[in-house]
Parts: sequence; structure tokens; C-alpha cells
Amino acid sequence: MPIRVEVKMDRHHDVCVLARARRSKHWIVALLVVFGWLASGCGQQQAQQGGAGQQGQPGQQQGQQGPGRRQGGPAVQAVPVMADKVTLKTVPIELTAIGNVESYSTVSVKAQVSGQLLEARFEQGAFVRKGQVLFKIDERPYQADLERAQAALARNKAVAENNRVEAERYKKLFAEGIVPAQQVESFVSAADASEALLRSDEAAIRAAQLNLEYCTITAPIAGRTGSLMVQPGNLVRANDVAMVVINQINPIYVNFTVPQNSLADVKRNMAKGRLRVMVEVPNDPGPAEQGSLVFVDNAVDATTGTIRLRATFQNSRDRLWPGLFVNVVLRLSEQPNAIVVPAQAVTASPDGQIVYVVKPDGTVEARRVVTNRTVEGAAVIEQGLQAGETVVIDGQLRLVPGARVDIKNNMTEAATPPLNSAGYGGQARQGAQR
Repeated sequence: MPIRVEVKMDRHHDVCVLARARRSKHWIVALLVVFGWLASGCGQQQAQQGGAGQQGQPGQQQGQQGPGRRQGGPAVQAVPVMADKVTLKTVPIELTAIGNVESYSTVSVKAQVSGQLLEARFEQGAFVRKGQVLFKIDERPYQADLERAQAALARNKAVAENNRVEAERYKKLFAEGIVPAQQVESFVSAADASEALLRSDEAAIRAAQLNLEYCTITAPIAGRTGSLMVQPGNLVRANDVAMVVINQINPIYVNFTVPQNSLADVKRNMAKGRLRVMVEVPNDPGPAEQGSLVFVDNAVDATTGTIRLRATFQNSRDRLWPGLFVNVVLRLSEQPNAIVVPAQAVTASPDGQIVYVVKPDGTVEARRVVTNRTVEGAAVIEQGLQAGETVVIDGQLRLVPGARVDIKNNMTEAATPPLNSAGYGGQARQGAQR
């Protein structure tokens, strides 16, 4: 059947097509034909418009090169990175652990006599000296006991002197045959008993004096006081609750544990001399506290496989506090001429740890390395690098093997410096700019 197709063009070159079929059963075929014609026509029109637009744009004439291209091929842009030299240093061999601070000695101050607490002569948490007065207990009852004992001594001393005189007189009468021996023996026994009673009275006086001294409680050690357990006005009892606890913190202990497989190294190096221990206090910007190892436990903890060690510190600045957890570094020995790179130069890959090495032609090579340990931001390399080589320390994420790099910083030269107090050798910074 004949099909009539009407096509109308507007002023903007948009095409409107109206397809009509005389019979409804042929409308699908008509639409397919029209859509095919439109697709081919619109494609040609867009191609003509695109070509005209490109010809009208300035700076894009034939033969002009676009950005990022060179004459004869694409440009190779160098990746900016930071690099450093592989150096030789004397680095320490250390063990790290988490330690707990313990007071050098702890004393719980208790009353040795009962009575009313009159006053506390210190501030809670303050530092006290050895022998400083801490508490005063009502001493009037004990003063009365002392005076009573002194009076009894005076009375018994008079009786004893009289009994001794009588015994001596009856001895003379017995020698003259005036009195019997039994009477002499009675007076001699009375004199001896009086002298024994005098010694008992003297002991009672010393006890009363001692109780009187106990009414004034002094600090047995120098240290920091804790909270006050008994307030003035209360009745205290002898050897009851602790009135205050004093911790000696100058010097002070730090306890920590190391794995049992490190015990042999610890014992071997202890035989050479006292080992140095460094402690860092969390959230404290100050330098590490320096101490020495003084104790190794006599048995390994079978449940954890560790052994307990103890170090002592002078703690002159009171930075270490009993109960505080600290980071402990035990220095065993030193390793000379170790190959060292900054720790950030070592990155992880599916094949293990790698380092990007800058070759003389300015390209990089991904090289596998074996690290021994990390000491204060520096990685000790066992295999894979040589002193004097250049490694990338920043910008590795943008690198692939063979990429060209542009080093943006000064680099250190390889050297073997002496060990300084921080455990690293000092090295001269070189001003050569790549």
C-alpha cells in the first residue's frame, strides 16, 4: 500500500517528520524507515557543524601542537619527589616495652598509741622530709603515766635503800651472834626485792616516755603524702587504720617485662656493665628520663613467657609518678656501620617491603629490601641497599618502576658519624641541589 511521509524543516534546521500510513497495519514499517533516514541525516548535519566550529576556533589551526606534546612524540613529565641518601651510622640495639612506675618505698603511717588527734601539720599531697612532724595526739594521759611511774620509782628507791641498810646491820649482828641466820636472810631478800622493783620502775618510766613521744608522729621517710585518712578531732587507736600513706619517689622504680628469648642478651650485656634504660612519659614533651637496670627476676612467668625487669631513676624533676604507665627503652649494645634510611622510604608491596632507588639517569627502580628494626624514625636495612645510594622518601604513591623523578630537596651525604646521646651519629648536611 502507498505510504505518505511529510517532512517539515524549521529555521533552526530541526527536522519534524510526520509519517502517515493509509492503512494502520503498515504504520510500524513506516516509522522504521523514517527513523533510519533521520539518523543518517542528523549525523551528517552534526558533522558539518562540528567541522565548522573547529575551523573557527583560534590557535587550533592545522599543524599546531597541543599542550603536553613535543615534536616527534609525547612529553615525559618528571614526578616531583623528595629523596635522601643511604647512610652508615652507629645505631643502638634496644628493647622496647610498656613499664609501670613504682615508688621506691611506701610507708603507711599509723598511730602507736590511742588518743584524740589534735592536729595534722602537713598539706595533703605535699612533699615531707624525714623526721617532719605530721600529727599530734593528746599527750596529757601519757604525761600523767610518766609522772606516776617517776613517783613510784622515788618511793621504791627509798624503800630499797632502807632494806639494804637493814640487811647490812643484821649481817653485823649475826656476826656477833646476836641474831639468828634466818632473820639475816629475810632482810637480805627484802633488799634484793627492792632493788628489782627499782629496775621495774625505771622500765615503766622508759615506756611512759616512749608513749609520750608516740603522741608526736613524724615522717619515717622523705616523700609525697597521700590523702588524709583521719581528720583532727577524731579518736585514733594504736595500730588501727593508716592515717596517711607516704610514697618515696626520689629515686623511683620502673617495672617492665621483656620476652624470654631476650633474657640471654640481657644477661650477656649486664655482665659487661650497667645497662641504660630510657623512659618516655606519655603526653609529656620533655626529654626521656635516664636510668639504669638494677634487677632481673629469678624466674620467667610461665603464663606469659616474659621476665620481669626493674630500673631505677633519680626522678629529680618528679616527672615519674607511682602507678604511671610509660614507654621503656632498654639499650643493650650498639651496632656500628649499619645501613640506615629514613623509615618513610620503606613502603609495602604485594612482594614485600620495597624502596624506590633513584638511578643515575634520573629514573627510579623498585628494589626489595629486608629491614631489621626501626630506631627513632630510621630503618636499619639488612639487605637490598648500599651506602651512598639515593632513595625516595616522599612521593612514592605516584611512582612506577622506570618513572623519571625530579628531586626537590637537599640530600645528606653518606657518612659514618660517631654515636651521640640520642643513639644516632651526627652527620653533616650537604648543600648540593639536584
